Parts: sequence; C-alpha cells; structure tokens
Amino acid sequence: MNAPLLDVRALKMHFPVKGGLLGRSDAAVKAVDDVSFTVGRGEVVGLVGESGSGKTTVGRTVLRLQGPTSGEIVFDGTDIAGLSEAQMRPYRKRMQIIFQDPFASLNPRMRVGDIVGQAFAIHGLASGSEREDRVAALIQRVGLPRGAMRRYPHEFSGGQRQRIGIARALAVDPDFIVADEPVSALDVSIQAQVVNLLRDLQDELGLALLFIAHDLGVVEYLSHRVIVLYLGRIMEMAPARELYANPAHPYTEALMSAVPIPDPTVKRQRIILEGDIPSPIAPPSGCVFRTRCPIATAACAEAVPPLEEISPGHWKACIKRP
Repeated sequence: MNAPLLDVRALKMHFPVKGGLLGRSDAAVKAVDDVSFTVGRGEVVGLVGESGSGKTTVGRTVLRLQGPTSGEIVFDGTDIAGLSEAQMRPYRKRMQIIFQDPFASLNPRMRVGDIVGQAFAIHGLASGSEREDRVAALIQRVGLPRGAMRRYPHEFSGGQRQRIGIARALAVDPDFIVADEPVSALDVSIQAQVVNLLRDLQDELGLALLFIAHDLGVVEYLSHRVIVLYLGRIMEMAPARELYANPAHPYTEALMSAVPIPDPTVKRQRIILEGDIPSPIAPPSGCVFRTRCPIATAACAEAVPPLEEISPGHWKACIKRP
C-alpha cells in the first residue's frame, strides 16, 4: 500500500486566552485536540461537523498557515509541523486553499488576471506572454471567458468569484488542496455548479482534497472518506458509503438525520440535539459529546473514548456503541 500524501498524527491546536493581571492566563481554546487522519494521493476526504467543531482550524493548521501546538503533519514523507517559513516555501507550491468567502478572499483592487497570475510571479513559474496564456487557460478551465482576466472581482457573481478562487488555487499545479466550505456562502442554485466543477477538476487532475463542509449531502457526493469532527475531536471516520449506510456514532446519526432524502415517500426521523456545542475553553470531561448525547451515561464522563476500528476502515469513538 502506498504511503499517504498527508499523514496527520495527534494534532493539537490550542490558542491561549489572554486575561487577568498582565494579560496572563493558563486557559486555552482547545480548537483541535488529538486529531489523526490521512489523505491519500488523489483522494477526497470530507471533514464535517457543526460550526465550532474545529474544521477550519484543522484545514489551516495542516497547511501550516498557523503552527500547531503539538503533533505531526507529514506531507509526502516530511514532517512539516516545525519547519520555518523559509523551509516551508517549497511546500507552499504543493499545498493550496480555496477559501469559504469568495467576496473577501479576492483583492478588490486587482484585476482577475493579476490575482490568478500572482502565484506564477511569487514562485517564478512564468512571466510575460507565457504567464498571460497560462492564466487565460486557467480562467477558461474553471468556466469563465478569457476576457474575465481584465475585469475586477466586484463585476462577478458569488459563484463566478469562487471559480476565480479555484483558478488561483490551481495556478501552481498543487498536489493537495484544502477546500474550506467553498460553497456555503453561495446560493443553493449555484452550489451544485461549483461542486460539479470541483469534482471534474479532481478527477481530471488527480488532486488530493480535504473538503470541509457542514452540508453532509455535498460531502457524500464528493468524498471517498468522511471524518466527523466535534469540539476538536474525531467522533467517526469511514469510507463515505459505509458512513452514510451505517453510522456508528450518535453524533453522526444526528447530523445525518437533517440531510434531506430525495425520495418523498421515505421519511427520516429527525434527531434534535439539545443545547449548544460547549466552549472549547472548558470542554466536557470524558467524551466531549456526552452533554448533548441521547445515549450518554455517567461512564461517558470518566474517560475519553478511544478511536477504535469497528470494521475495515470504519472508526468510531463511543464507549456505548459496540
């Protein structure tokens, strides 16, 4: 079996909370707490969970947009977790991100051609007419006309701006992309177009993708495997078909109960979770999901449930489920 392109091991990202005398405090926001997973070459891994579960922090940390508190981020055989900015430079070309907000992620003072072509200049990949031709090809690849290069971001719709963001991410021919909720800010009618574009590009280019979303329907369509995250910890991880057919964790079941079923004759029982997601500054003892779990018992507060393999490739962290 080939080694994964990305191997994340025991990743933690804790943000110190400033307060008290002289701004000092021992408290910390435990945004990501002991997360391990892999992404294979050409594989799409979905990362799902409610707002506040730590999904975006995982994505930004594996790209080293912020340094982890602890853990390993092994990219193509090298642990990049502790590399300096200078040492990270060769990896920046191979790892890219598509941001959630297509309105805020594009410089409004730059023309589209310059936004997409900026990566060529930074990495010294092309200049002059060659750069212009390559930018034009990228713009057309994501479904926009060549003339879009000379226009500004405000002249485009949200879906078109996200296409520009995708073109920018593809400019350096990356191996791995974090797509951070790339369709959540778009109208429903536009989401499907962008998701289909991502799927076509992934198939065509063989990209490895960490697809972050809260919409489980979109994740099912795109992903080979799915990771369910709650309060910075993995609750369940499995091949997409297996997870959707046989969810093993009560949190996964609750999330999936909200996914619409195309067949109007089939009704799914909705599971309503009580309360809000707890604060990551003071997460619950034991299983972090226990305060909202419909099957939790006193035993769930005593120890953090380990992530155990219950069938080939299917992992869950729940002491109440066999």
